[in-house]
Amino acid sequence: MPLLTTGVPGLDEVLGGGLPALSFNLIAGGPGSGKTTMAMQMLFATATVDRPGLFITLLGETSLKMLRYQQCFDFFDPTAVGSRVHFLNLSEEALDGDLDAVLARIVHDVETLRPGLVVVDSFRSLVRTAEHEMPDGQIERFVQRLALHLTTWNITSILIGEYQHQELRNPVFTVADGIFWLTQDVDRNSVVRKLQVVKSRGVQHMPGLHTLKITAAGVQVFPRVPIQRTTTHTLGGPRLSSGINGLDALMGGGIPAGDSLVLAGPTGSGKTTFAMQFVLAGLLAGESAVVAVFEERPDVYLARAARFGPAFVDAVASDRLRIIYLRPLDLSVDETLQEIREAVAAIGASRVVIDSINGFEMALAPTFREDFRESLYRLIGTLTSLGVTMYSTVEIEAQDQATLTGYRVSFLTDIILSQRYVEIEGELRKALLIVKMRGSDHSRAFRLYESTEAGITMGETFGEYDAIVTGVPKRSLRAGP
Repeated sequence: MPLLTTGVPGLDEVLGGGLPALSFNLIAGGPGSGKTTMAMQMLFATATVDRPGLFITLLGETSLKMLRYQQCFDFFDPTAVGSRVHFLNLSEEALDGDLDAVLARIVHDVETLRPGLVVVDSFRSLVRTAEHEMPDGQIERFVQRLALHLTTWNITSILIGEYQHQELRNPVFTVADGIFWLTQDVDRNSVVRKLQVVKSRGVQHMPGLHTLKITAAGVQVFPRVPIQRTTTHTLGGPRLSSGINGLDALMGGGIPAGDSLVLAGPTGSGKTTFAMQFVLAGLLAGESAVVAVFEERPDVYLARAARFGPAFVDAVASDRLRIIYLRPLDLSVDETLQEIREAVAAIGASRVVIDSINGFEMALAPTFREDFRESLYRLIGTLTSLGVTMYSTVEIEAQDQATLTGYRVSFLTDIILSQRYVEIEGELRKALLIVKMRGSDHSRAFRLYESTEAGITMGETFGEYDAIVTGVPKRSLRAGP
């Protein structure tokens, strides 16, 4: 079945490749959900001089008022109006409730222009006006006659309407080949728009709710991408350096390529420095990397990385390092994944750093925080399925050092490194423990480490002490007096 490119980023992916040609579709949802803008964006993307687009306005906004606002979007091409994009206003016929007159005008203009795509906005307003004077059977016949005409003319059509979920039994839903449902979720001070493809004949669309945003460019859909592993790594495969002398040996030779690592520790324990040295090791080896920061701006991050020399700045200049700053309070998981995936693909990155998981959670809209564990699962699973090695940091409370990650997501990651503070002879010291490494032998001893101007330096073990996990070790009886 031929598919039309919608011109809406992300929508073709959700639809399984595009909008089926010659289909009869409905875009439904409440006021302000983006119905008209999405349809207009699709109209300008598909219209040609030979097969122009026709936008029919009924009750609601007049054509002039609609164009006044739609021309603010980047997709709007004023030179196309009147040549490959045409507008028809049937407000007068619609106000009279004369469905036959409305249908006659549509038939006349379609036969005259021979468009490739026809949009009717707002179809629901027309039916709501007419249903006070006409029985349901007549309205249903009008819908069926309109659909018959549109499909007979070999055109693709879109009806726009403000419907509620309880109206799914409306006749238009039965006739429609495709139904796109747009919603707005309000949670405290956050508003998130979502798209659901309820129905789409002839294509295998992507199920679920997908985040939708309206920007100056127009509508963009962020598909809720399912986890699909495209690469595999086996035991005994290549390993990546952590960038810290002595740590690779403790990990049995380094970090297995394609694994996911979580570094958990309290404030000031050096989590970002650990992650920076992981990135630095890759850059020095000729690899590319993507760093997603949520707690500081890229310029601040680069200033902190200057202690390691010009490698970070040079890598940004040569497009081998991309620092993504994600801090809006209405961020969605799919938006985050989309931006990281695009950056990974653009520069061929083999290493990805998330700094930090706490910042990621705070940047999300409240509606996404409710299922944060599921969000982390998709984030980690999707990125590792690309074949990259993922390094995430997470802050835990110093007084709750027995907690490994703070998010009960230990099963989601391949490697867990735990940082903690310990008091030894009245001095606060930093210790590191490799809690978990799937499929690899590793050290099980606590190791001291220091954060210096040159980076992280690994130290000795706590061979003379017990009860290290309490934060207040005691000299072991094995150590003698």
